[in-house]
Amino acid sequence: MTTSGDDRSGHEVIIARESPFSEGVAALIEASDAFAASLYPPESCHGMSLVALANDDVCFLVARFAGKAIGCAAFQRKSGYAEVKRLFVADTARGLKLGERLMRALEIEAASEGIECLRLETGIHNVAALQLYRGIGYTEIGRFGDYPDDPLSVFMEKRIVG
Repeated sequence: MTTSGDDRSGHEVIIARESPFSEGVAALIEASDAFAASLYPPESCHGMSLVALANDDVCFLVARFAGKAIGCAAFQRKSGYAEVKRLFVADTARGLKLGERLMRALEIEAASEGIECLRLETGIHNVAALQLYRGIGYTEIGRFGDYPDDPLSVFMEKRIVG
């Protein structure tokens, strides 16, 4: 799937499935890790590695502007749901509603595979992420999967329609 849309200057942003080893993605993941590390201790950071993102059970999307990777998001298929992982938008792309566009693209991909529920874990200090997720219909739930009890974690889900 590929989605597109214009940014503020009228240029096209393309969102498509890609390998996490595609050009520019490692820098996004490093920036995502650095951002998480600025907010949380290591035991509260749960990002997937590039190698894990390349597994067959993962759908990985990259947003590009003029060929440059400016955002990414993924979901990992689980039993009865998929888990959103690695939503990140580069600082240079803030204000384009790219996080929302990436999440909508993930929801479309999940629905096309018959997945009816997306879940995620984020942190209490990531105010922008919490605002985004709540704004597009995600609601708080209890801990799921193999996450430890952590007062810094927030767990959310959204039922999606195919």
